[in-house]
Amino acid sequence: MAETYKRDELEDRFKWNLESIYESDDEWEEEFGDVEKLLTEFDRYQGKVVESGETLLDVLDLREKVFRKVDSLFAYARMRSDEDTRNQTYQAMNSRARGLHSSAESAASFIEPEIQSSSKEEIEELIVGNSELETYRHYLEDVLRLKPHTRSAEVEGLVADLEEVLAAPGEIYNYLTNADLEFPEVDDPDGGKVKITLSNFVNLLKRDEREFRQEVYEEFFDRFEELSNTVSVSYENSVKTDNKLAGIRNYDSAREKSMDQNNIPVEVYDNLVRVVEDNLDLLHKHLRLKREALGSEELRMWDVYASMAEPEIPDIPYEEAKDYVLEAVEVLGDDYRDQIEQGFRSRWIDVYETPAKRAGAYSGGAYDTQPFILMNYEGDISSLYTLAHELGHSMHSKLTSEHQPYVYGDYSIFVAEVASTLHEALLTEHLLESESDPDFRLHLLDHFLESFRTTLFRQTLFAHFEHEVHEKVSAGEGLTFDRLNELFGTLKNEYYAPAVVDDRIEFEWMRIPHFYRAYYVYQYSTGVSASLALSEKVMEEGESAVDRYLDLLKTGSSKYPLESLRDAGVDMREPGPVERALSTYEKYLDRMEELI
Repeated sequence: MAETYKRDELEDRFKWNLESIYESDDEWEEEFGDVEKLLTEFDRYQGKVVESGETLLDVLDLREKVFRKVDSLFAYARMRSDEDTRNQTYQAMNSRARGLHSSAESAASFIEPEIQSSSKEEIEELIVGNSELETYRHYLEDVLRLKPHTRSAEVEGLVADLEEVLAAPGEIYNYLTNADLEFPEVDDPDGGKVKITLSNFVNLLKRDEREFRQEVYEEFFDRFEELSNTVSVSYENSVKTDNKLAGIRNYDSAREKSMDQNNIPVEVYDNLVRVVEDNLDLLHKHLRLKREALGSEELRMWDVYASMAEPEIPDIPYEEAKDYVLEAVEVLGDDYRDQIEQGFRSRWIDVYETPAKRAGAYSGGAYDTQPFILMNYEGDISSLYTLAHELGHSMHSKLTSEHQPYVYGDYSIFVAEVASTLHEALLTEHLLESESDPDFRLHLLDHFLESFRTTLFRQTLFAHFEHEVHEKVSAGEGLTFDRLNELFGTLKNEYYAPAVVDDRIEFEWMRIPHFYRAYYVYQYSTGVSASLALSEKVMEEGESAVDRYLDLLKTGSSKYPLESLRDAGVDMREPGPVERALSTYEKYLDRMEELI
């Protein structure tokens, strides 16, 4: 089960290979200096971007050269800092990389306003006159689409200069919660003491001992409450920043601004919230079933994560987890599976929790690096699914960068959760088919239902809350800690009606770092809906559906995300995918009800 290691005690095979980016910090410093010199080359293009096809191509190529280096510099510094969030050297490098990115954005900020000074016909003429610009066609068309929301070169430069400062609330929150926030130790029913951390909090709430869960829950949130004023002010200022930037860009709201970057209409957001909240009876059924399975008169907030399966949690060593994932993804083809196996050998993954390591998990890296995954592996089913999830992100990034030029070498957040949650769906089906142990199968079903609850229902609740907060701030309302709790608590009571919603859970919003990325969380819900639809197609249709799905992963940002998903077989403009996802949830709820 979960262990915490000293970093220098771990074998290299359990640590990500950041030396594959830069062999040393000195090499990083040398590249940093090279980029600083490169930034001066932008000066000679100001006012000349669209004077010819050759000039346009040259400045776009220069920008690519700069940002490919900046991306690698930032990825390395960030991941080094995340290894130990107390390390002052890497905190400073991370800060400098952010500053360099801001400087690069500022230096290149004149490019798009100058492109937008031309008409569609004039840009088309430049493309026809220089065939190498054909690569940039979709990008150039998108720049022109956003013309009403792009300001003068001077204003764009000022906004870019302020990028680092504007991101300050989220950065402060990150260091406050990961580096400075200390949680207490509690008595472990198995003997000894266990220290609560951001990484293990939810897993501790899955323990069988109810009094222990309650103590963990209360100690965790009581410690968070001590930061109430700081986090409330930080979050309110983050929301104000979102709204101000929307106004600067001539948008009616921060939501419209966020979604328009990927050409997604706000109706997609509203449809999601409406369909989910029209089907809260399914969540309520899940909660009542959990209350019955736990044998409790009341379902309390410290019971919500508890398993409906047998108390003994299956122990899944890391090596075994790797095998499970490789077997599950075989349906996507031998080449796909082999690339993941090679990723294990190439040390994509930083596996175990170490002191002051960043909590949680993510897939990172840059266009010119191999994928990287931060984990805090705890040897249980949740960790197994996290491994599968992050490998989905990494394979998406790998296939995109291998099949797209840098300008399209990333993908939008809207499709980012599709590959990760499809991996989870394939893993669930594989294990339910291959594992005969009834206790293990109960844990699998319980994990699926919990994952669905926390991804679709919980993230949609967060999306509703986030939008309401932005609307209140936009209307001039000041949001105190108590007011934020009131808004969140109202939604929590609506979603979790069969359970007792206490005062502490009303400030659960404080522990959600994604709120510092405006209108991000709803995409977990749309992502799981799209991925369940695609996984069904993969398993039912076979090779043709697999090919369409892999094409989606290879598309990057060369198409708008709704178009890419539609080509793969899912139309997120319609409520159908969310409704089908809820139908799958209901099916598994019924199976769980029969089993227990």
